[in-house]
Amino acid sequence: MAAWSLAAGPPVLRRSRRLPLLYFVHRMFASQTEGELKVTQVLREKFPQATAIKVTDISGGCGAMYEIKIESEEFKEKRTVQQHQMVNQALKEEIKGMHGLRIFTSVPKH
Repeated sequence: MAAWSLAAGPPVLRRSRRLPLLYFVHRMFASQTEGELKVTQVLREKFPQATAIKVTDISGGCGAMYEIKIESEEFKEKRTVQQHQMVNQALKEEIKGMHGLRIFTSVPKH
């Protein structure tokens, strides 16, 4: 394996859409981006019973695509598609400026 050099650019992870490895290390320790905070705030307001909300900008920092993981009693007895519709409705205004959204919903296990 060839040694990494500054001229070659930072190392990248396979299957990461060529994002630099340093980006992932930075994101592990960085605080949330402005977009992540805004989406989290809206979700906390719309889902007051949520026990967990995690919003991650997966667009490389430009705010075009987010991954959302939310756990709430409000999803109880609803099909997955209905849960996702609830999240989409809650983020109706924010979605207008996005290219994509990954949504993972669940009901808390007691």
